[in-house]
Amino acid sequence: MTSAPASPAHAREAYDVVVVGAGFAGMYMLHRLRGLGFSARVYEQGGGVGGTWYWNRYPGARCDVESMQYSYSFSEQLQQEWDWSERYAPQAEILKYANHVADRFDLRRDIQFDTRVERAVFDERAKRWSVTTSGGETVQAQFVVLATGCLSNARKPDIKGLENFEGPVYHTGNWPHEEVDFTGLRVGLIGTGSSGIQSAPVIAGQAKHLTVFQRTANFSIPARNAALSAEERDAFRNNYPEIRRFAREVARNGIYAEQPDRGALDDSEDVRRGKYAGRWERGGLTFMYAYNNLGLDRTANDTAADYVRGKIAEIVRDPATAKLLQPNSHPIGTKRICIDTDYFATFNRPNVSLVDIKTNPIEEITANAVRVAGQDHEVDALVLATGFDAMTGSVAKIDIHGRGGRTLNQKWAEGPKTYLGLMSAGFPNLFIITGPGSPSVLSNMIVSIEQHVDWIADCLVHMRKDGLATMEAGGEAEDKWVAHVNEVAAGTLYPQANSWYMGANIPGKPRIFMPYIGGVGVYRRICDEVAAKGYEGFLIERAEQPQAAAS
Repeated sequence: MTSAPASPAHAREAYDVVVVGAGFAGMYMLHRLRGLGFSARVYEQGGGVGGTWYWNRYPGARCDVESMQYSYSFSEQLQQEWDWSERYAPQAEILKYANHVADRFDLRRDIQFDTRVERAVFDERAKRWSVTTSGGETVQAQFVVLATGCLSNARKPDIKGLENFEGPVYHTGNWPHEEVDFTGLRVGLIGTGSSGIQSAPVIAGQAKHLTVFQRTANFSIPARNAALSAEERDAFRNNYPEIRRFAREVARNGIYAEQPDRGALDDSEDVRRGKYAGRWERGGLTFMYAYNNLGLDRTANDTAADYVRGKIAEIVRDPATAKLLQPNSHPIGTKRICIDTDYFATFNRPNVSLVDIKTNPIEEITANAVRVAGQDHEVDALVLATGFDAMTGSVAKIDIHGRGGRTLNQKWAEGPKTYLGLMSAGFPNLFIITGPGSPSVLSNMIVSIEQHVDWIADCLVHMRKDGLATMEAGGEAEDKWVAHVNEVAAGTLYPQANSWYMGANIPGKPRIFMPYIGGVGVYRRICDEVAAKGYEGFLIERAEQPQAAAS
């Protein structure tokens, strides 16, 4: 299903657009560019399409958005022909879907696999980008589109002695493509974010013993995953026009679901508990839709958090373990809430133990153990569920030089700055799909991806039609947008959590709330209004002279 890197003999020296990444964003971007008559080349560091679903093959990996909604909407035929098997599709099925899309729309011939983009330099005189790959190839392009993904740069923790461990070490974000069997092994799992919560029950079912090392307890809701019936799939398909419209224009997070019309404190305690119980039994992310103020009011939020803490205490038999698993460091939902299959019940197994590394951090890793508070926990294999350098990490790996030779990493040293999450001042004709400053990871990613790709495609058509050489974010518009993103976030409970939304999981990374929390529908309207006003706030350069779009 993959192709070898194209040889330089078959590659062109120049393209209209270079796209970095062949996940869901890069594939749709390529499809749109082709349909509009732009020449394009996609470079993908992996050996196949799928982006995050190509790399994240860990046990139990699933999407937390229901399959029928975590899918492209641009092709009605594609929507109708693909049969999702489960409510929440497993990684292998999502990757199979990505490969189906690549084959159906004949995308592979313009994708170069096993190739990293290492450097991109903007030539101010030629008004073009020079892009250099890991294979030593350099191509020219008028535009570069970063479809590098928000959760695709796995973070390896800096733990003393990790390099001395003699057994196999796996990272959930860069899992081997061949099956890993933990049968008969003592396994150490470090990290209890989404990938740790999804993988722990599966590993525990295989391993001789599983030791989970937890720094931060996380809220998790049962997925209640199940097979999808033909009737359920048809009901979705028949209602797709409304589902897609609602996700784009109404829902804050791009997910079709009933919207709450009241706050948590507007109901009596009995009614409120009944609503939470119904959501718990239904499962999934919609637990947080029980009320409309759970992300805004701490007292309201506490009612939901207390309910989930109570459920953990009911499920986990050992009171001390249950207490460790009950999150108390952040309001519920201010870190991306996890969904699981039997995660908390896993700690009732006799072959599973939990080690608190918040009170006593890991001292070091030896040849065959993880040492905590002077005690060696012997393990044969290590699983690092330590997350990603989110939002900016994949961009930061590329040496990007804009105007005056300034690098994007230099500019973003104090935190990422963009206008609308789409462009950054000083870097003409460089677009970012679902970048910092856009709804991105706070949304159904495919809804946000399609919106950004369509906006970028329309923008390129506008530039071609009007004979424009470059376009970039204006500095003033960028500053105002960054201030707006942070102002909106400050009106919520989200900044109260040390989350990867804030870059808090990466030592030394500036603490800034990266995604736009104002809502998918609101954000879409803002982007459309900017375009309708002649790309207000962007600097447009014609062949003759630069001019600022009217503001």
